[in-house]
Amino acid sequence: MTLTDKIKSIFKHDIQDSASSSKMSAKAVVNGVVIAETDRYEKVEGNVYFPPESLKSDYFKTTETHTACPWKGLASYYTIDIGDGNPLVDAAWYYPEPKPAASNITGYVAFYKNKVQITA
Repeated sequence: MTLTDKIKSIFKHDIQDSASSSKMSAKAVVNGVVIAETDRYEKVEGNVYFPPESLKSDYFKTTETHTACPWKGLASYYTIDIGDGNPLVDAAWYYPEPKPAASNITGYVAFYKNKVQITA
């Protein structure tokens, strides 16, 4: 078992959590507004990661916030603003340059479940 395999097993990430483009879809919604939708996503540690092209880009603004994950790397964040006067600060994150063990989510975006409704 390689180091990458060990890391993936520790954090329970498995390629089987990837969506099949013909069978599954995912949607992210804020107050009834669809902000992302795809039939191709990755699921890691219970979070659905949407490909960047699936985002409705007008609703996303980059922030200066960054956090570090020991196996995925440095995360960057978005504030989501659907124009209702209640922006969701740092409600979405992504890994622009993840570590090798998380290369399958490069640029993909996940959302805090308490701020964004996710169906997958």
